[in-house]
Amino acid sequence: MNRRNFLKASSFLSASLLTSCKSKKESESFALNNILDEVKKEHSQSFNMCNYAAPEIDTIHIGFIGVGARGSNAVERISHIDGVKITAICDVLDEHAQKAKKRIKTEGHPAVIYSGKEDSWIELCRRDDLDLIYICTPWALHAPIAIFAMEHGKHVATEIPAATTVEDCWKIVQTSEKTKKHCVILENCCYDFFELLTLNLARQGFFGDIVHCEGAYIHEIGESLFFRGKPGRSWRLGENMKRNGNLYPTHGLGPVAQIMNINRGNKMEYLVSMQTEDFHMNNYAKELSKKDDYFKQFIDAPFRGNMNTTTIKTVKGQTIMLQHDVTTPRPYSRLHTISGTKAIAQKYPEPPRLAIGRNDWMPESELKKLEEKYAPALIKKVGELAKQVGGHGGMDFLMDWRLIDCLRNGLPMDMDVYDAASWSVIGPLSEWSVANRSMPIDIPDFTNGKWKTNKPVDISLSKGGNTKVKI
Repeated sequence: MNRRNFLKASSFLSASLLTSCKSKKESESFALNNILDEVKKEHSQSFNMCNYAAPEIDTIHIGFIGVGARGSNAVERISHIDGVKITAICDVLDEHAQKAKKRIKTEGHPAVIYSGKEDSWIELCRRDDLDLIYICTPWALHAPIAIFAMEHGKHVATEIPAATTVEDCWKIVQTSEKTKKHCVILENCCYDFFELLTLNLARQGFFGDIVHCEGAYIHEIGESLFFRGKPGRSWRLGENMKRNGNLYPTHGLGPVAQIMNINRGNKMEYLVSMQTEDFHMNNYAKELSKKDDYFKQFIDAPFRGNMNTTTIKTVKGQTIMLQHDVTTPRPYSRLHTISGTKAIAQKYPEPPRLAIGRNDWMPESELKKLEEKYAPALIKKVGELAKQVGGHGGMDFLMDWRLIDCLRNGLPMDMDVYDAASWSVIGPLSEWSVANRSMPIDIPDFTNGKWKTNKPVDISLSKGGNTKVKI
């Protein structure tokens, strides 16, 4: 990773939205010629990172890169965990970095600030006293920073998606294998209390054979995408103008992929994807432009369609349905449906529900008993503390605590680099399918066949679990 490659990777962020947006025809051509070519390429595995236990680290020195709302929240949460030192904080905007440093809640964190330049993170990653880089930047920089950090001897935890191209998905896999450094995807929904419960129920055979699962990210944030600020900062709007597919697949996919043992005895084989036209984004631009001429530049831009529906087939004959919609006015939903030969679970619409066979949904009292009986060890150990620290009801803190506990005890990661790649690659693959009249496209096997023997995620806490929390 050199400065020329970095500038190429980050050009998406710094170019003006209006001039950088491709026409739909150009986007479809890119999807056809580049994505499919990358899918067809063959790769070999140099080392199997699944179930790999890196040497334990008693005190983990962490550097944070990108501390806007999401990143600064992470700084605060991590400061509650014993056995860590927040050593460095980086953001393009100095005020963001300074505010994040002030959110540290405990002592013993000599956080040095890196800011003021688009590539300030390079200097941070070159430090030789950091163990973990925690990435919360715009999407286009997740993979470049993760690759650079691993090449400089650091474990990586990156926000979702871990990469936005098939090529970068392979690059993070190959870099992790070469360096034997973890690349963990920060998919907090895998640590939601009900999602963890359904994972344990699946392990206990409650659902029987899993037949079909559903997941989604349905979250109406359309108007807020039109961020009016410094040039190049409206990166998420840019994503929704350049790309037409499921741009944010991992919230819905991550939990069901773990339940289906994807990459660990099972594999996603291929997908098909369909997208509506845009019924909202252009209307937002027109309405906003009535009050502010700044937004006129977005009228008739090539916005992505509103609702994407992607269907995945596994090698075991199961199906997964994923949806993505951030513009249609409707209640928040991640769907989270687990349908098996014996029972079903469904979280959305709220409240969470379970049913056995054809019977009606079980009463709340019965569900409560199941929750008490089958609550995973992680919830029993840290659940109440997680609710006190917070972060989406506590699931963010459960994710952070588990990450740190695994690194401190030299344990395999719950979500390894193969999960990061295979969950994230749904984005570009869905773009290709949408651009090609919903044709099927194969999902790369980032494990290179090792999925057949890789062991499922260990949720027992039989090892580790000794990391303390400071409230």
